Amino acid sequence: MSSFRENQVQLGSSSLHVVEAGDPDAPALLFLHGWPESAHSWAAVQRLAAAEFRAVAFDLPGIGGSTGAATDGSKAALARVVHEVIRALALRDVVLVGQDVGGMIAYSYLREFGDLRKAVIMDVVVPGLDPWERVVRNPYIWHFGMHAVPELPERLVQGRQRDYFGYFFDILSVDGATAIPAESREIYARAYASDAALTAGFNWYRTFPLDAERNAAMTPPVTTPLLYLRGDTTSGQLGDYVDGLRAAGIQHVEAALIPDAGHYAQEEAPDATWKLIADFARS
Repeated sequence: MSSFRENQVQLGSSSLHVVEAGDPDAPALLFLHGWPESAHSWAAVQRLAAAEFRAVAFDLPGIGGSTGAATDGSKAALARVVHEVIRALALRDVVLVGQDVGGMIAYSYLREFGDLRKAVIMDVVVPGLDPWERVVRNPYIWHFGMHAVPELPERLVQGRQRDYFGYFFDILSVDGATAIPAESREIYARAYASDAALTAGFNWYRTFPLDAERNAAMTPPVTTPLLYLRGDTTSGQLGDYVDGLRAAGIQHVEAALIPDAGHYAQEEAPDATWKLIADFARS
């Protein structure tokens, strides 16, 4: 397998940290991470994908090695960044894969642009699409509200990143200690070490109302094939998410559960995650 290649891609006033593996001339898989993670979350899947694809991941604006302007946090703005990355790297036949917030960005990309071959959304509810309203009313999703409060979460989390993030790794995975080991937890804590990085991540939550409004207003049919994946131990019914996507105009939706995985499936079960993505990408 090809080793990882790291570089910085300049986009206006931003410098984005890009990690890739595989043949630079092969069809591309572009992986988007979620909160509170970085491109590192896709490393195990990238290693598997590199045998036949150009496997690319990058730290979202403001996170980790990506510095400079971090956008307003809206998923439409982040989708435009993704589009610029695809152009800057000259990626071809792109399958866009997003987990958590990355999945929300992938949905916005489907709506904003028509140049993907396929897309994969993992372990997330899309703002404005069923079952969004049910999810945000769930008291166990308390962090959506807290993270949206201006300035407060930065003050509470600064200096405590490892402990705070570790809470979510532990409760949202089948076995957090195994799935997200100490080395990875340290990488994620460093990725959000600065006040600016914390704000960039929390702004993803602060813009949920704007995301939901935009998504609910965009209902024309989308013909790009979409695969929706969830870990099999996550809460909620898979069919509800599929129905929401179809009702929003996504015409070709496939779905599957990833065995023995929770919210961080690409790290908890990289082989099973990759098999589902690969079968979809190849078809």
